[in-house]
Amino acid sequence: MWRDFLPLGRHSATGGYRRYAWTGADAECREWFRAEAGARGLAYEVDRNGNQWAWLGDPSGRDAVVTGSHLDSVPDGGAFDGPLGVVSSFAALDELRARGAAPRKPLAVVNFGDEEGARFGLACAGSRLTAGQLDPDRARALRDADGVTLARAMEHAGHDPEAIGADPERLARIGAFVELHVEQGRALDLAGRPVGVASAIWPHGRWRFDFRGEANHAGTTRLEDRRDPMLTYATTVLAARKKARLAGALATFGKVRVEPNGVNAIASVVRGWLDSRAADEAVLTEVVAAIKQAARERGARDGVDVTVTRESFTPVVEFAHDLRDRIAALAGADRPVPVLPTGAGHDAGILSAAVPTAMLFVRNPTGVSHSPAESAAEDDCLAGVTALADVLEGLACS
Repeated sequence: MWRDFLPLGRHSATGGYRRYAWTGADAECREWFRAEAGARGLAYEVDRNGNQWAWLGDPSGRDAVVTGSHLDSVPDGGAFDGPLGVVSSFAALDELRARGAAPRKPLAVVNFGDEEGARFGLACAGSRLTAGQLDPDRARALRDADGVTLARAMEHAGHDPEAIGADPERLARIGAFVELHVEQGRALDLAGRPVGVASAIWPHGRWRFDFRGEANHAGTTRLEDRRDPMLTYATTVLAARKKARLAGALATFGKVRVEPNGVNAIASVVRGWLDSRAADEAVLTEVVAAIKQAARERGARDGVDVTVTRESFTPVVEFAHDLRDRIAALAGADRPVPVLPTGAGHDAGILSAAVPTAMLFVRNPTGVSHSPAESAAEDDCLAGVTALADVLEGLACS
């Protein structure tokens, strides 16, 4: 499975993946999922929000045990973030069948759409819509860098954008959702363990900073006559790093757009997107407020107007303790597994408000993620499959 999936959406020049929602690469990934479901005789369906499901047992049954993750990627992302969870889920079902396990509850593998938000700027769109955490009208109006709306992209891909929205009936049928994911840090590597269990997800969000100055000629405008938003933006990036470091939080400007984007032109507008995360919501709020203040103070000096728009926010997620402890026991029957928090957002975090959710992590030896250098050893991936199969057997077959 891994060899078959690996080439899909891979960029030949960078070696990274560009599997963006509702594109040709996404369609190839979705077809791969459909084919894997068919090869196992699983009941396949696509829900109203474009998420894919493969069922072992009655899809309309109650107390279902669901596993899976996502197949899309960040720009030039790595091979494991998302796909490892889906591939491992199919492999875990294979392992259960090889053991002769007889599920007493429906089992499903899911591929949640547009988890990374790389194209339309909003992470976990598929699971947010399903959980009723994203207004359908807002979702349909989201635009990519070329101005294409999410509605138009979905329609072009053969999905009805008018159907999207909360799906409480589907969620009511789920008794537990367990997501396996490559760890996006080095905690397991430092602990010398191949598999761990998530305790919580840090609160996190995305904010768009708009810096508006005045376009002018780079070669004829005196420095003291300029209203250059790039200066304000650059100072804000440095301030974000400092404020986060002092608070023990994380803050990253990882995306920027410039108008008119000419080498010999002073910019008129710079838009920068801030991603910030912290272990505590109060700390996160303070850090973002401090970054906003620094931006506005510098903007006043530069003659630049600064506006800030919060585009998404996810509060702290404490995974259901009883489910967390149970899967930790099931995955660590021979030896206790590490239980650790993460700063990365996941579909499991979004769904946690509606259904009991939990996560398994597979060791990442370098800690590098959202990069072509992301990696995991085959033995560790197989250990993850075994752990997931143990968890599914304990939840669905006992």
